[in-house]
Amino acid sequence: MKIDLVSEHADPLATIGGVDSGGQNVYVAKLAAALGARGHTVVVHTRRSDPMRPATVRLAPRVTVAYVPAGPATPLPKDELPPYMPEFTERLADRWARRRPDIVHAHFWMSGQAALRAAQTLPVGVPVVQTFHALGAVKRRWQGDADTSPAHRIETEREIGRRADAVLATCGDEVDELRAMGVPEQRIAVVPCGVDVDMFRPQGPVAPRTGGPMVLSIGRLVPRKGVDTVIAALRQLPDAELVIAGGRADDEEAVRLRELAAGYGLGHRVHVIGSVPREQVPPLMRAADVLVTVPWYEPFGLVPVEAMACGVPVVASAVGGHLDTVAGCGLLVPPRRPRALARALREVLEHPDRRRALGAAGARRARERYGWPRVAEQTETVYTQVIDGQLGRLTALGG
Repeated sequence: MKIDLVSEHADPLATIGGVDSGGQNVYVAKLAAALGARGHTVVVHTRRSDPMRPATVRLAPRVTVAYVPAGPATPLPKDELPPYMPEFTERLADRWARRRPDIVHAHFWMSGQAALRAAQTLPVGVPVVQTFHALGAVKRRWQGDADTSPAHRIETEREIGRRADAVLATCGDEVDELRAMGVPEQRIAVVPCGVDVDMFRPQGPVAPRTGGPMVLSIGRLVPRKGVDTVIAALRQLPDAELVIAGGRADDEEAVRLRELAAGYGLGHRVHVIGSVPREQVPPLMRAADVLVTVPWYEPFGLVPVEAMACGVPVVASAVGGHLDTVAGCGLLVPPRRPRALARALREVLEHPDRRRALGAAGARRARERYGWPRVAEQTETVYTQVIDGQLGRLTALGG
């Protein structure tokens, strides 16, 4: 198949760890590469944010990243991109008029809006599959007035969900949200995110450790990730040290977290190290006694699955994708509850046998369920069913 992925803000070649660079960038890059490995020709369309980038860049065999001029060629927060989406849409339509893909897979709501509008301009339409990665209604529910999304996002997502030929949910919790939005159930399929089980595995180099038991938090540094809850919980773990990786060590959230730790008298036990190169993430994970990830909400959550693949026990908030991935082979706690988190961390840190059992269970689940070849195969099945008009069979893919 000729498969075009649209990922307007999440460049698959971007450095991971910035405010708007995280799981979606990894997902798009790995899915594209895995589909290419299955023999498909894949083009990823993403907004040009660097004037020095070539127009196209080879990502993997049979996979190309094509940069779309839309607005200034400079990094912009994703919530500032809607004014440039009409230009992005026109460019997509021009490209597809010259080279019609067999199917389009849009990632995030703005990509879905652009893809559906561009596909509509063609003499022969192109089927569009949508993955939201995050839903505006969920974001608004948890962030309230702090939500910077455009006012029309939630209604636009409803429209996309009703018009797309299929919507891929990454977990069971998202299926419930999509149903509530009015997305027809027969057009929803559950296909999880994946993990590179060759890169993330229990065996391999281990990063240098700190002195005491090591608790690791890794991900984008934004308030909703709940890292302040981890720092608060550390007050009840007198010997543990917390390593916080992600973002820039001098950005606003990093400064806030350091100040919070200092205020608790934990400055010597909390280490904010900034973004870590992708190839150094598995050694860092293997060095940890436990990985903790307690966001307020989480559409899927790649980091805990990557840690599980490394054989590292995970303590996560009982939200979103964690209910599918971590439940049964890790510990779940309510979000924003430092005491509950401290109890769970103590259970892992103080019982080596429990720690080893959780690590082994997580590695087994990651290997069996979340390898990218399997995820690409499931995604390809959805594409084939959409092209063949067999929409009613999509829900059979769930799980």
